[in-house]
Amino acid sequence: QVQLVESGGGLVQPGGSLRLSCAASGFTLDYYAIGWVRQAPGKEREGVSCISSSDSRTYYADSVKGRFTISRDNAKNTVYLQMNSLKPEDTAVYYCADYGPGDCTGLADFTWWGQGTQVTVSS
Repeated sequence: QVQLVESGGGLVQPGGSLRLSCAASGFTLDYYAIGWVRQAPGKEREGVSCISSSDSRTYYADSVKGRFTISRDNAKNTVYLQMNSLKPEDTAVYYCADYGPGDCTGLADFTWWGQGTQVTVSS
């Protein structure tokens, strides 16, 4: 069964950090651009970050640039999202998403996603 399984969410105070993990099963991540999208209550799902398969180029939404870092470990078939300097407005369900084979074409171009992990930033 082809799946993306997220972990690492939780409750954190403003200014804190979390690292999300996305483990793929049923397929090999090597050939795919993978990213993270999030959905806050009452808002549409938005692309946050993407990492290309070929040269691991990375892309970020303006709202997280400089605070979030996406990376991949193909040997572990896993993608990570390191989130620093978290703000209350980062509160959302975070989904690991497939962006198709090859390179990232745009943060909105995700095709399917996992079950999600909740991130809550609150004091």
